[in-house]
Amino acid sequence: MTEETNMQNHGAAPEKQGTTPMKKQNNARPGARRYTREGAQNGRNAQNGRNAQNGRNTQNAGAQENGKKTGDPGQRRGRRQGTRAGNSPRRDGNTQRPDTVAERANIAPAASVGGKVSDGRKSEKRRRSREGGGADAPLRVISLGGLGEIGKNMTVLEWKDTIVIIDCGVAFPDEDMLGIDLVIPDITYLLKNREKVKGIVVTHGHEDHIGSIPYILGQLNVPVYCTRLTAGILANKVKEARPPIRADVRVVEAGDTVRLGAFSVEFIHVNHSIPDACALAISTPVGMVFHTGDFKLDTSPIDGRMMDLTRIGEIGNAGVLLMMGESTNAERPGYTPSESTVGTSFETIFTRHADKRVVIATFSSNVHRVQQIIDAAVRHKRKVAIMGRSMVNIVGAANELGYMHVPEGTLIDTSEMKRYRPNQLCLITTGSQGEPMSALYRMAFGESDRVKLTTQDIVVLSSHPIPGNEKLVGKVINTLTKNGIEVHNTGTLEVHVSGHACQEELKLMLALVRPKYFMPVHGESRHLAAHKSLALGMGIPAKNIAISDIGRVLEVTRDGFHFNGTVPSGSVFIDGAGVGDVGAVVLRERKTLGEEGVIVVAVAVDFEEGTLLSRPEVQTKGFVYEKDANQMIEGARALAEKVLERYLGRRRTKVDENTIKTALKDELQKYCYRLTKRSPLILPILL
Repeated sequence: MTEETNMQNHGAAPEKQGTTPMKKQNNARPGARRYTREGAQNGRNAQNGRNAQNGRNTQNAGAQENGKKTGDPGQRRGRRQGTRAGNSPRRDGNTQRPDTVAERANIAPAASVGGKVSDGRKSEKRRRSREGGGADAPLRVISLGGLGEIGKNMTVLEWKDTIVIIDCGVAFPDEDMLGIDLVIPDITYLLKNREKVKGIVVTHGHEDHIGSIPYILGQLNVPVYCTRLTAGILANKVKEARPPIRADVRVVEAGDTVRLGAFSVEFIHVNHSIPDACALAISTPVGMVFHTGDFKLDTSPIDGRMMDLTRIGEIGNAGVLLMMGESTNAERPGYTPSESTVGTSFETIFTRHADKRVVIATFSSNVHRVQQIIDAAVRHKRKVAIMGRSMVNIVGAANELGYMHVPEGTLIDTSEMKRYRPNQLCLITTGSQGEPMSALYRMAFGESDRVKLTTQDIVVLSSHPIPGNEKLVGKVINTLTKNGIEVHNTGTLEVHVSGHACQEELKLMLALVRPKYFMPVHGESRHLAAHKSLALGMGIPAKNIAISDIGRVLEVTRDGFHFNGTVPSGSVFIDGAGVGDVGAVVLRERKTLGEEGVIVVAVAVDFEEGTLLSRPEVQTKGFVYEKDANQMIEGARALAEKVLERYLGRRRTKVDENTIKTALKDELQKYCYRLTKRSPLILPILL
């Protein structure tokens, strides 16, 4: 997920303010080292020079063929370190598990990747030999979310008795989804085929790719395979899940291959707006499937880890049957700027406003962005406070797992800020999307009991508004400006860059992978269409490009592909603690209540005798002001009484209560519309 579509700061619960992410502000993991670009490059050189010849395939062949563990998993991970230094941030070769955050959330040990993990890169010839050459069944590709929409990414690969799920994300609710907190995919099809589901593989830790996992694991208990930072983020989600769940999360790293049923899934490092993002190379009995995940080509990444273009090229040379490519920025020409350019803007802001407190709102999951803010603050001798629940959780996890470097003594609690002058402080907060319950929103409208914004503050919105959030962001900016607070956003300084590939980068990916068939994913309809146009320009025939829909089944063989039917799909609404208990009928009623109001008709009835015990009482809310509409309300009361007497008087047996309620609704709605041209919600109550 992009910073444009990141959901980390969104949720039903308000942000918990002012908790320091950790007590120790150095790298929390013993033996962790500061990752450098020099170290990354050295590691990559070592990898490129030795990986093919170092015997890793021999080491893991037995595990792949026999389904048995090859030695202690931790030792396997330690042995890999010597050849993969550039692909693993701050790893020290220690065999002990590093993911203490996951452990606290009852997540499975990091080392237990199933006993079928290898980092051996099998040739296409060997793969086909293992699979027996041909396939007597097509590969079914089913999107349950992420097509024609932003968020809710979820793709299903199915072959015979094997199903693997790629990502499980959430989406923001639309404006007409009144009261809804989150939207997740409908997994009815997966529940009907639960015995086939071998696991969930996750490309990265953004909410539109992992946000549904706590909800889905409560219904579908399968292993989740992801990188360390993603596991750390999931750990916090698991701890907060209600009802409690136990997640079987298995930590992998870029270069690992996991065998899941008939599939083998290789994780390949890519650059994005969150560390540890991966593309996926999925070996199937039909052929190789390549999923780009969310990516950009960053030639100067903050952590020094460039996208593994060499490995992607190798996979393309071996032959790729189907490529699924993210399409978020497919309409944007050129290249996406490097994340490092934002650091220059932060330096400018701290220099220009040396006399003010700097408040920066950004996506909590953009660890590299937060690192650059902290680095700038340290250079200008400022203390840093963290505000917002998701920001506290992710910064804490990233620091503990070694993805951030925070000098000791830099971080302070928000309660300590009063000890310092404004020019000695920097506040990093959530709320860059104007969310009403976020930390920045509460500060802007004077609702925060911890931080009060004044003219001694400079506020920076380090993000682009997610589509649909423009009004909320504008509201926050206008309120801050009205109160005399200077605001910087992308319109004044380059304080944000995208985490998604633009057209030239998408074309480069197509050139490296050279797929036979292509399916654009991750985007609205116009994004998918733009990506299709790019593929056509790269020489892929139109007949080999498929733009799918949610729930539609794409069947792929070595000789062709076509659509074949649909599966149950759609959206499930999260409303508070409720999952799926709010549907279209409830949303329609909420819309009617908000737009038209409600009329409540209450009457006491003797159902045994079929008589009225009192005259109907009529009350309105949000419809008309009762004192000005006594005549209309009295008419409604008389009409209700007439309907009740008609139905009660014609029956000698027990009265059908539902029939009476339906008749009251129909007659009163006609009456109200005739008088007011409005259709309020009618609520009959028979006592």
